[in-house]
Amino acid sequence: FRKRDAGPSRAAAAAQAAAAQAAQAEAADSWYLALLGFAEHFRTSSPPKIRLCVHCLQAVFPFKPPQRIEARTHLQLGSVLYHHTKNSEQARSHLEKAVSAGRAIPQFEDVKFEAASLLSELYCQENSVDAAKPLLRKAIQISQQTPYWHCRLLFQLAQLHTLEKDLVSACDLLGVGAEYARVVGSEYTRALFLLSKGMLLLMERKLQEVHPLLTLCGQIVENWQGNPIQKESLRVFFLVLQVTHYLDAGQVKSVKPCLKQLQQCIQTISTLHDDEILPSNPADLFHWLPKEHMCVLVYLVTVMHSMQAGYLEKAQKYTDKALMQLEKLKMLDCSPILSSFQVILLEHIIMCRLVTGHKATALQEISQVCQLCQQSPRLFSNHAAQLHTLLGLYCVSVNCMDNAEAQFTTALRLTNHQELWAFIVTNLASVYIREGNRHQEVLYSLLERINPDHSFPVSSHCLRAAAFYVRGLFSFFQGRYNEAKRFLRETLKMSNAEDLNRLTACSLVLLGHIFYVLGNHRESNNMVVPAMQLASKIPDMSVQLWSSALLRDLNKACGNAMDAHEAAQMHQNFSQQLLQDHIEACSLPEHNLITWTDGPPPVQFQAQNGPNTSLASLL
Repeated sequence: FRKRDAGPSRAAAAAQAAAAQAAQAEAADSWYLALLGFAEHFRTSSPPKIRLCVHCLQAVFPFKPPQRIEARTHLQLGSVLYHHTKNSEQARSHLEKAVSAGRAIPQFEDVKFEAASLLSELYCQENSVDAAKPLLRKAIQISQQTPYWHCRLLFQLAQLHTLEKDLVSACDLLGVGAEYARVVGSEYTRALFLLSKGMLLLMERKLQEVHPLLTLCGQIVENWQGNPIQKESLRVFFLVLQVTHYLDAGQVKSVKPCLKQLQQCIQTISTLHDDEILPSNPADLFHWLPKEHMCVLVYLVTVMHSMQAGYLEKAQKYTDKALMQLEKLKMLDCSPILSSFQVILLEHIIMCRLVTGHKATALQEISQVCQLCQQSPRLFSNHAAQLHTLLGLYCVSVNCMDNAEAQFTTALRLTNHQELWAFIVTNLASVYIREGNRHQEVLYSLLERINPDHSFPVSSHCLRAAAFYVRGLFSFFQGRYNEAKRFLRETLKMSNAEDLNRLTACSLVLLGHIFYVLGNHRESNNMVVPAMQLASKIPDMSVQLWSSALLRDLNKACGNAMDAHEAAQMHQNFSQQLLQDHIEACSLPEHNLITWTDGPPPVQFQAQNGPNTSLASLL
C-alpha cells in the first residue's frame, strides 16, 4: 500500500499557494504572472487544454528569466507533460533540467525535491530503475532539513525497492524513516513508517519481528492525539495488518474480534468530516489511503474471511458492494491499487462460485481477471500464479484433470509464495489421488512435502488441516480406512477449532462414506446428516451431491424407503443443476483458457465444439 502525500485538498493546495507566493516574489514583471495565469487556466479547463498550457509555459524561456523562475518553469513543464501527455522524452528533459538547476540554487527545496521525485517516477515508468535509485538517494541525503520531503522521498525509495521485491532494503529505509519521524516529533508519520515496515515483514513471514513491532504500533496509535481521520486511518492500517496476519495463518475464528473492530473503525471514519486544516508539523502531511479506498479494503478482508470460513453468501454480498464501489471510484481515479483490489476480490468470488456450483459465472470472472491483467504487466506478474491456480480449480470442477494438472504445475512454476505453493500442492495431490495409479511416484513426493505430521512448510492452520484431509482422502482410496479415519479426525479437530466450515463438511461426508463402506450405517448416518446440513448452509453443491447419494444408499440399506426416495430426489435435483451448469461452462468460448499455460493471457477465445458432460469427478 503506497504512502501518498496529503493529496490535492491539502499538501498540493499548500504547495500551489507557496509556489504562487514565491513566483510573485521572484518576478515583478507582469509577463511572467500573465503567462503563468494563462497556463493554469488552460490546465484546469474542462476539458484541459494541455497543448495551450504547454505553449504558455514554453513562452517563459525567450524572456531569459532569472534562474529560479527558469528552474520552476522546467518543473512545471515536466510535471504537465508527465501527467497529461505521452511525451515522456520532453518530460524527462525538463525534469532533468529542473533537478540540475535546483541543486545550484540555495534554499530552493520545493523545486529540487519535487523535480527529483517526479523524475524518479518517470525513470521507473521507463524501466530505468537504476537511474531512479541514485537520484532518490541523493535527494534523501540533502533533504534532512526539510521533514516533509525527506519523509516523502524515503517512502518513495522504499516503494521502489518493494516493487523490485527487495524487501530487506525497503524495511531498512522504513526503519530509518521511523527514527527520523521520531526525532522531528511526528509520532503520526513514525506510525506510518512502522506499520509499512510491519506489512513488509508480514510479506517476508518474519513473524518474530512482526509481533513486537505491531505491539509498539498499537501503543503509538492509541496514544497519538491529532486529526480524528488521521488517527482512525492509522487504526484501520493497524487492524488490517492484524486481520490479514490471522487470515494468512488460517485462524478464521481467532480473527473475529479484530475484524469486528476494523468494521467498526471504518464506520467511524465514514461519519467524520475531513477538515482542511493543515497539520502544524510538515512531517505529518501524509495519509495512508483515501477514505473510499479504505472502505473497499475493509470489504475485501471481510470477503477473505467469509471465503475461508465458508460463509459464501456473505462473501458474495460484500463482493457485490465492493465491486460497485470500485466501479464508481475507477470513473474518477486511475490509481493502480484499485485494479489490485478488484483482482483480489474476483479471485475470492471465483472460488466461491466454484463451490456453490456456478462454474460458468466463475469462468467469465476468470476471463475478467485476464482482461485486467492484460492492461497492466505488473498486475499480471503479481497475479499470474493465482490466475493459473483458479483455472486449475475450474478444470477440476469440470473434470478436465489433465488440464488441471497443467494449470497447477504452471502456477507452481510462477510462485515463490509459501502459502500459495502449499495450497497448489494440496490441490494437485488431490488431482493425482482421483486419477488413480498414473502418478504414484509424483504423488508420494507431493504428500511428503506437505506432511502435516512433521515439518509442514507453512504455519497456516487452515492449510495444515487441509493437508490432513488430503492424506485421509489418499488413505481412503488406498483402502486403509483406519488410517483415513485418523487423518480425518485430525482435520475435524482443527477445522472445528477455527470454524473452517467447508473442511468440516468435507471431512464429515468422507468419514460417513468410510463408515458406510465398513457397514457401520448408524455411525455413517451420524456423519452424513450434519455434513448435509453444513453443506446446505455454506452452500457447497459438491458436498450436497455426495451427501445426498450417501443418504439415499444408507436409507435403502436400512429399509427406509420414504427417506431413500427423498434423498434420491435431492440427489437428482443437485445432479441436474450441476450438469446444466457444467454444459453451460464448457460451451463458453472462455473454456479454451484451460489450455493456456505460457505467456500473457490470450486476448480472444474461440467457441467450443461441444462440452464433455462427465460428472464422475463429483462423486
